[in-house]
Amino acid sequence: MEKDIIGRKQEIARLKKCIASDRSEFVAVYGRRRVGKTFLVKELLEGRFTFRMTGRENARMADQLLNFSYAMTDFFGETTLPKSWTEAFHLLSSAIERQAEGVKIIFIDELPWFDTQKSGFVSALEHFWNNWAYYRSDIKLIVCGSATSWMLDKVINARGGLHNRVTHKIPIAPFTLGETEQYFRAGGFDYERAEIIDCYMAVGGIAYYLSLFENDKSVAENVNALCFSPGGELRDEFDKIFKSLFKRADNYVTVITTLSKTGGGMTRRDLIRHTGMTDNGNLTSLLNELEQCEFIRSFQPFRNGKKDQLYQLIDPFSHFHLHFIKGHGTFGKDHWLKIIGTAAYHAWSGHAFETVCLHHIDQIVSALGISGTINKPCSWTYRPSEAVIADDSLDDNLKTGAQIDLLIDRNDKTITVCEMKYSESEYEISKAYDKHVEDRLRRFRDVEKTTKTLQLAYVTPHGLRNNAYARKVKKQVTADQLFS
Repeated sequence: MEKDIIGRKQEIARLKKCIASDRSEFVAVYGRRRVGKTFLVKELLEGRFTFRMTGRENARMADQLLNFSYAMTDFFGETTLPKSWTEAFHLLSSAIERQAEGVKIIFIDELPWFDTQKSGFVSALEHFWNNWAYYRSDIKLIVCGSATSWMLDKVINARGGLHNRVTHKIPIAPFTLGETEQYFRAGGFDYERAEIIDCYMAVGGIAYYLSLFENDKSVAENVNALCFSPGGELRDEFDKIFKSLFKRADNYVTVITTLSKTGGGMTRRDLIRHTGMTDNGNLTSLLNELEQCEFIRSFQPFRNGKKDQLYQLIDPFSHFHLHFIKGHGTFGKDHWLKIIGTAAYHAWSGHAFETVCLHHIDQIVSALGISGTINKPCSWTYRPSEAVIADDSLDDNLKTGAQIDLLIDRNDKTITVCEMKYSESEYEISKAYDKHVEDRLRRFRDVEKTTKTLQLAYVTPHGLRNNAYARKVKKQVTADQLFS
């Protein structure tokens, strides 16, 4: 009987389709560390594997081959210890050929760890697929790995013998808020949605992190225990993430750290200037890999060309770690509980909530009732030049910079401008903030010369407190709608 799996509906459907197809399939499942790749494949297909093995981190080739031989013994009773990966895959194909007819599911987990120096593993895998599995119709080879740069370079975007051999690539993304709620409900947690948003702001939708929460503790107590207490399981997680995912991890950490210092994102030129990195193909690959793992997003500013593409940190846990853990030394008892409510907490929570919203743009679009339009979520930044500032003939409104973190440019002559505001209760729009927003919208219209209608929308956990300024707002999105 198939087990219940939280979320992953599209991924499950794709895996089932691959298993049911009338040809051999080479499926690559990938995503960041701890996101739930292995769990998905194992829970969906447990009991149906013809062969399954898992690589060992930092193990020698001899130990990996011994590991392979143990798996062969478990599944086929085969006791031969292969001397090479070519021999190992030959033993596997021979054992499968002796099996009865039917679908043969092969699952190789943590694939990158098998590729030790001078092992010939990739070449042997290529030969296994190209010269044997491909010519059958019953082989379902599923490979999985957290080392994303390796998976992309050596398998998914391979230029050698595995070029275009992967028949399906299935990225595993973090849970949404709705899936996070389902996960907690299944675990006997009683968290309200506001508290689940607080959880997402700190650790995101990473399945393993959520599995460490204890249902007799509040979100704040769990975060304190996991991130700030001696021996907390997430104290050192940030460094482990990048070392496990990427070669030359320091370069990736440098980019993430640099992006964490600005909320609105940076251009490639800005990144190069602040990091000192070289503008070449390696930087392009690095940014692509970070985006594939959903640490960052790339997006086009309003009406700007590709050369001005922006990169923005959107991984909640990375932002949380860099803001409160990295470089902060030791922590006293109940450190996080004492941080909550301070100025540092409020500065972080505002940006953290914006990050949550950026992970749920589809839900925001649906809540606004504009799913039927062709729309493009983007941002807008205005930095007046020195010439503009010095020009006395220009309106003073054009001499002040401005930024809008999320606007949705629609094809129905409307632009929805989203104000994403975190608050522990109803958000109250003050007279000063109402004026600030109006000035910004006027500056946007003056600079961009747009004739489209500007529709203001607020995205808040608990809605807006009813006052004269709130009644001017035509659209609101609340926490409940982010969970849909």
